Amino acid sequence: MSPGDEHDYRGKDQGGRPDDPYSTLGGTRQTRTRLPDGDAGLPHARRPVRNSRSLVTITGVVVLLIAAIAFANRGGGGDEDAAAPGAEKPGTTGSAPTAATGTKPVQGKNGTIASGFARDEQGAQSAAANYAVALGSAEMFTKEGRRSIIQATHDPAVAAELQGSLDSAYSRTFLENVGLNDDGSTPTGLTFVSRTVPVGTKVVKMEADAATVEVWSTGLVGLAGQGSTKPVTETWFTISQELKWVGGDWKITSSTQAEGPTPVNGDNRASTADEMAEAVDAYGGFTYAR
Repeated sequence: MSPGDEHDYRGKDQGGRPDDPYSTLGGTRQTRTRLPDGDAGLPHARRPVRNSRSLVTITGVVVLLIAAIAFANRGGGGDEDAAAPGAEKPGTTGSAPTAATGTKPVQGKNGTIASGFARDEQGAQSAAANYAVALGSAEMFTKEGRRSIIQATHDPAVAAELQGSLDSAYSRTFLENVGLNDDGSTPTGLTFVSRTVPVGTKVVKMEADAATVEVWSTGLVGLAGQGSTKPVTETWFTISQELKWVGGDWKITSSTQAEGPTPVNGDNRASTADEMAEAVDAYGGFTYAR
């Protein structure tokens, strides 16, 4: 696949690629994984090119692929064309991509997910980053956790239908492929890792009641612990979220996901299974804000 290819997660009946639970993050049929050969503790191990049924392929697609299949053609914008107060025009440059605004990111929380975002570019970016974290979490693999997250992050107008689509997607076969039990629980003695870590955000479009925000992210997926056959690996992807101002907060109406940008892998020694499990238990997440 050449650079610049556009990725489309719409279903076959929507003009996109056929539904394929083994598609990669960017919709390709093949991905370059970062799994070392042999002992995970050996540095500088040669990293093979694996086919599209690798662990990264199976798990990295998790939420946003299915969301896009169900809602690829749904718009998140209102009718207003006026920009929100303080909004920059798309394509402007300067300190916006990295400089902090100094504005408090949120006023409250919805369960464990931040809520009460500001009705401006800063608030839209904060919402998109925090929602990306929630949708990429291990809690998405249990039915109860998944439904709670969808209700907290999505427009009620699309949440119910999306929940049904995701419940079907997280089938027994899918959960077995990622190494989990039938109900999404983790096998005894292992630690399941699924984390999305935002690297940066960008506002693509900003209106009074709608915004399109891209979140460049890295992710960790796999099973940590002795005897794991699905080691924790990293992926890089960009999430594009269509947000709508609903009930005094930003909510997702649709999402798409593309592979990369991906940096060159460094020479860090791969940690042991126990080291990775200990790190996951010891280090928590963040509330993301501009």
